[in-house]
Amino acid sequence: MCGIVGYTGGADVGAILVSGLRRLEYRGYDSAGIALHAADDTELTVVKTSGKVADLEACMRVELDPAKSFGRMGIGHTRWATHGVPNEANAHPHATKSVAVVHNGIIENFQGLRDELSAAGHELASDTDTEVVAHLITLNLEQGMDPALATKTALARLEGAFALGIVFAGENDLMIAARRGSPLAIGIGDKDGGEMYLGSDALALAPLTDQIMYLEDGDWAVIRTGGVEVFDEDGHEVSRDIKTTELTGDAIEKGGYAHFMLKEIYEQPQVIGDTLHSFVNQATRSVTMPDLGFDPAKVSKFTLIACGSSYYACMVAKYWLESLARVPVEVDIASEFRYRGADMPAGGVAIFVSQSGETADTLAALRYAKGQGQKILSIVNVPESTIARESDAVLHTNAGPEVGVASTKALTTQITVLGCLVLAVGRARGAIDADTEARLVDALIEVPARAAEVLNHDERLRELAQEIALAPDVLYLGRGTSYPVALEGALKLKEISYIHAEGYAAGEMKHGPIALIDEGVPVIVIAPTDDLFEKTASNMAEVMARNGRVIFFSDATGAKRLGDKTTATIALPDVDPFVAPILYIIAVQLLAYHTAVIKGTDVDQPRNLAKSVTVE
Repeated sequence: MCGIVGYTGGADVGAILVSGLRRLEYRGYDSAGIALHAADDTELTVVKTSGKVADLEACMRVELDPAKSFGRMGIGHTRWATHGVPNEANAHPHATKSVAVVHNGIIENFQGLRDELSAAGHELASDTDTEVVAHLITLNLEQGMDPALATKTALARLEGAFALGIVFAGENDLMIAARRGSPLAIGIGDKDGGEMYLGSDALALAPLTDQIMYLEDGDWAVIRTGGVEVFDEDGHEVSRDIKTTELTGDAIEKGGYAHFMLKEIYEQPQVIGDTLHSFVNQATRSVTMPDLGFDPAKVSKFTLIACGSSYYACMVAKYWLESLARVPVEVDIASEFRYRGADMPAGGVAIFVSQSGETADTLAALRYAKGQGQKILSIVNVPESTIARESDAVLHTNAGPEVGVASTKALTTQITVLGCLVLAVGRARGAIDADTEARLVDALIEVPARAAEVLNHDERLRELAQEIALAPDVLYLGRGTSYPVALEGALKLKEISYIHAEGYAAGEMKHGPIALIDEGVPVIVIAPTDDLFEKTASNMAEVMARNGRVIFFSDATGAKRLGDKTTATIALPDVDPFVAPILYIIAVQLLAYHTAVIKGTDVDQPRNLAKSVTVE
């Protein structure tokens, strides 16, 4: 959610922090700020504002003395509001005369700490939970502790999740980082220059360095020019691996597209192909999985858990696993799952799906499932993420960095990976034979080419978006694997256009939502010609009988049968129903995108949303 960047070295720290914050804009935020410490100064200079990084730059031009050198060290932050409205007072960094702090996460016991600090004479100026960290460290410094001990002592008082970047007045070569729950990475720069970096993810540090150290849960680190010391939560010095990342600045360039979201929609044929290449043997027309840490033939039950769009990927997989692999499946939203106290069976496998691999609710559910004796399999786009590190096995989606807040290519590659897993499980359990596997592998292999064909409907979807943009409400209907597609279509429209939209199982429409049908409510029907097509067609007829305006997403066969009865029809490629959800999701993504553009919303950074949701 919030973003952190830090730097120590001899370059223009202000420029480095701003460029890092720009790379973090994709995470979603509503205010921004920096704290700088010049080589020839004993004080911290803090500049912050509500609004975007561009607003921060404008403030920096006014507030920073150009005669001073701000070329030594500093921290920066983009904030997604939790405690307190977005304004300058609540923006990070939060500072006293002695220390400045940036923070991702939530300090759960902040109110008690705030009362304690107030009683000790500290005046807090914001509504945030974060400000107590700065004052708590300051209180420890006032008691004679050095910065490292003052920080360590303060960390022991904090409850909740946090990633922290901390700098100190009078210490122009010291930055302290700490993480519990929220991710944090340290970048190691050129050895001769001794530059060191801090970021809430590796993307924040590209293209500054490709040498990344990921702090583990409970770690805190003392960072100075040319080196870093890492300690675990007990204070013992530990060693953490330095990994080489392949991320570059090119990963966050629009490449000529109007928005990152559109770029990432158009990247889907390529990244789906890249993902398939990891699991599919085209010569043998079969799926090959890495060591999963369990025997698929002996799994008593699969539990699939995720949030947001990833949850809809799990819903698609539930249909597949039950119908093709013949294994019991439960799907749940991560934020609800762990509070039920679910009794998970012996021999069960829990699958966790997350783009970032840092989703707080999903990670908490993972730890619950692990405590219940489940084998843990994760599907993530970031192999060094916390969810990946805490799993027994990891299946990686090769989507590449996804900058747009609304998930596109991450979702379709998740479904692609799940499709490959389903075939492997089905074969292992004897639920499908080699011929069926080969047929479905062929269908998967065709997806990149068919996805490119879906993109050819871009202009027609733009025309339909003109009508959707005028509607106050939109309904999406689908059956079987098209039901989660309907849910995803509605979510995308809500996320980026701010139009109220709902997805329903088509058979459930007559049990309530049909009351909403009139000529002012577009109804988007997702209906490839599968075994449920006739059922969906009947539900569509019920809508049209009540003057509902149906926008019909089907294939050439379905369009030929029913297209003349609808307000509009999009005929997508004829494919095996097994892979249809992937293609239809791309189509509803494009429709939502063009609707949002017509509405004039911030497509890549929709209001109130964040990319990596690292708070509960």
